[in-house]
Amino acid sequence: MLLGIDRLVRRDISPDLLARLSSSTLGMLTNDLALTSDLVRGREPLAASGWDISVFFGPEHGLSGRAREGEHVGDDADPVTGVPVRSLYGAHVRPTTADLVGLDAVLVDLPDVGARFYTYIWTMSHLLEACADADVAVIVLDRPNPLGGDLGHAEGPMLDEDARSLVGRWAMPIRHGLTIGELARHWVRTRHLDVELEVVEVAGWHRHRTALGRAELTWMPPSPNLPSAATALLYPGTCLAEGVNVSEGRSTAVPFRVIAAPFIDGERYAAAIADAGLPGVVAVPYGFTPLVRDHSGESCEGVILHVTDPDALRPVHTGVRLLSLLEQVHPGALEERTLMPMPGESDWTPLEKLFGVKGAFTQIVDGEWDDADRLAVPEWREQVAEDLLYR
Repeated sequence: MLLGIDRLVRRDISPDLLARLSSSTLGMLTNDLALTSDLVRGREPLAASGWDISVFFGPEHGLSGRAREGEHVGDDADPVTGVPVRSLYGAHVRPTTADLVGLDAVLVDLPDVGARFYTYIWTMSHLLEACADADVAVIVLDRPNPLGGDLGHAEGPMLDEDARSLVGRWAMPIRHGLTIGELARHWVRTRHLDVELEVVEVAGWHRHRTALGRAELTWMPPSPNLPSAATALLYPGTCLAEGVNVSEGRSTAVPFRVIAAPFIDGERYAAAIADAGLPGVVAVPYGFTPLVRDHSGESCEGVILHVTDPDALRPVHTGVRLLSLLEQVHPGALEERTLMPMPGESDWTPLEKLFGVKGAFTQIVDGEWDDADRLAVPEWREQVAEDLLYR
């Protein structure tokens, strides 16, 4: 299998595109976590072989990929190449007109985890709009969706666009099943973006393939709290815990595989999850002391999740049931988090933005989303059919 960045480094792209890029002044949206198949940072072989990259753009976590979640990042210079870096997670979330002056095209090489609320894809959406305004082409160097591309496994709900934030701008399900190149194609087509878009496809990837199994041996965390492909598979559901007063395990060795709080009885909670018969996952009592965010420095009890059947697992349904079951075990203990919105965002709560539905907290704890069929999005397959690149 060859990633989009591999093919560009090898110059294994169409002759017309190769000739054009070879004579172009380029920008690049990327980070240290976007590796080639040879396990080097993608921008390194490009710079070493003479591609004219005059500016890098960094998403959340910065070009280094090390900044904490939500931490604003400033402009800098790339320590590897010396090229200036403009942050798209700080004072601005999209390139300014001045940032794009003199560029012929911007390359995009970013890892993704296949969840709607992962911010890298929305940074790309802002880049597409900015490049449309500036008449600059966008070249997406595609990568596989680590959760696979089986659209039968897509899970909603569809985002209400009034939620508007950097964890969701446009209508799509939480587990979307597309690659970043396919998402770019979908947005250019459906949002009527007047931008020249090229996608350098992954060679040898098929929609049924995931990053689970041997691919975990070379898994590069796409952000600081996704240490394994198994964690990424749970993330579309367990990330919902960020919207309530429990710890999802940030700062521990098992982020997004755990749910815990000082008020939880881990034995009772694990038993309730077992009784619910959630497919593809087993919960075991587990305790830890988080160092950041909710309950920092407090001893917490709860559960750790083990994926027993990745094909059967429905992560969003699992995440919803984990919250509704917690309400059943400890009535009234769950509380919704509040957070001041970033400039340009809606005033919806964090959970509403993540789930994509107004009133999400009350609906979830009342069990209105307990039925997995409510999360089905059969319309999504038809909506993206024109944008698919892989079988």
